[in-house]
Amino acid sequence: MHEFIVSVKLAFKNLHSNIGRTVLTLIGVVIGITSVIVITSSGQGVKSFVLGQIGSFGTDVIQVEVKVPATKQTSSENAAGQAEGITVTTLKIKDAEEIGKLPEVEAYYAGTIGQELVSYQNVNKRIMLFGAGAQAPKVDTNAKIQEGNFYTEGDDRSLAQVAVIGSGVKDSLFGEEDALGKNIKIKDQNYKVIGVLEERGAMAFFSFDDMIYVPVQTLQKKILGVDYVRMISVKAKDEKMVDVMVEDIKDVMKRQHDITDPDKEDFAVSSVKELQDTISKVFGTINIMLLALTSISLIVSGVGIMNVMYVAVVERTFEIGLRKAVGAKSADILKQFLFEAIFITFAGGIVGIILGFLFSYLLSYIFSVLGFDLQFSITLQSLFLAVGFSMAVGIIFGFYPAHKASQLNPMEALRKE
Repeated sequence: MHEFIVSVKLAFKNLHSNIGRTVLTLIGVVIGITSVIVITSSGQGVKSFVLGQIGSFGTDVIQVEVKVPATKQTSSENAAGQAEGITVTTLKIKDAEEIGKLPEVEAYYAGTIGQELVSYQNVNKRIMLFGAGAQAPKVDTNAKIQEGNFYTEGDDRSLAQVAVIGSGVKDSLFGEEDALGKNIKIKDQNYKVIGVLEERGAMAFFSFDDMIYVPVQTLQKKILGVDYVRMISVKAKDEKMVDVMVEDIKDVMKRQHDITDPDKEDFAVSSVKELQDTISKVFGTINIMLLALTSISLIVSGVGIMNVMYVAVVERTFEIGLRKAVGAKSADILKQFLFEAIFITFAGGIVGIILGFLFSYLLSYIFSVLGFDLQFSITLQSLFLAVGFSMAVGIIFGFYPAHKASQLNPMEALRKE
């Protein structure tokens, strides 16, 4: 025990006597550990934010969307194809009605989107139009009416020119004025405002408050001039039946579109839970890649520690020989130099964790000011990872110089003076 304490004291004494070199070595470790903390906390924060946004739609919701045949829903080929102008026109309201006949379905609606110039008196603004079936609020429970009412199935069938506006649209067009019962112009036609939605906020930079709901068939036939929809949303009666419903909906869609070859499927069916699982895996992979990149800074700092330790061995060769000559063992010399490396990395780890906390808090504050509820939380996993990394760097990169010092011949070492 006495030898252990002596080794620790000597390690501290040497680090203090070379404070400039110690601090410079410490900086590399601090940067690496801070990066690990910030990367893990930000990755966890963004992941929780995205999953929370998606989960707000409800884990009992299933989406049917169009896709380019012979591609996977989440593939780059499908995304690129639609981005380049490939329009799939085979998804119809009739498909939604057939899906609605399934016994597990509580509510459903077909939907499509468009964008038109909307005006009221002297105010003109280009606004996103969401054509949705009358059951939309039952499926998307976050679409809550603050004033008035949502339109009915009869409004949809009769192509009624009615609108339910988001809170942001209400502020832009009407300000403090009452919006209910007023007419707004969409594509030079009058649409009566029958409802105003509660403030909802944004998701992935898309604001639900700056959107207008109109009956889906009205949007199709009177504004866009199309007979197809972009998506169908379905709410299950029982969340436990979601996986079964996904397969049942696929069967309905195959029959509706007369598809027997999977490569010719022009639709994709997925649940919100399935989407959450996919995103969790994606974020997990991204976090591992980012951690691998930030670990490079720790490796660089480890190389710096090794170089500093080599210099220390050379400078203190006589001291090593003298200690061995008076009875110090090779293990004592090894522990002394190894402790120096471990102390540097451990201290760097503590400072890095503190800075990681501060930077994470700062990032959370900046995003909150920008209107995003992102919490960059520090997990126990990230703390253990940071401390483990710092200790591992100290042991791995400090061992060889320490071992080299412990193997010096005392007589040869004394001649170096």
